[in-house]
Amino acid sequence: MTSSYTPSISAHRERLLHERLQLLLRIAEQRGGLVSRADMAAKHDVRSFDNQAQAFSERDDEFAMNEHETAELGDIEAALGRMDAGSYGQCNDCGVTIAPARLNAYPTAKRCIDCQTVAEQRR
Repeated sequence: MTSSYTPSISAHRERLLHERLQLLLRIAEQRGGLVSRADMAAKHDVRSFDNQAQAFSERDDEFAMNEHETAELGDIEAALGRMDAGSYGQCNDCGVTIAPARLNAYPTAKRCIDCQTVAEQRR
């Protein structure tokens, strides 16, 4: 049995605010506190490692995780901005209403499934 329950925008906002907080805490924990990218890069100065290949790999992994989390944080902020602007749940490309099931699964969605498919094919 499937539910037809669709969370309200306020429920989506609450979820996004919670996800943002969790993400910020995870970023801070991974960095050992609130440190800058420059501090993190200095921590991985490969000249100080005996095994440079391992050092490069560890540094690249951390930077990739950081970039992914930064993008995720940007998506959350953009969705909250669309809520404030009154355009949350409308496709940025074609203007149709994004399916509630899509928003329930992916609350930062900025496109309907058709426009998202086209955007992914262009990449």
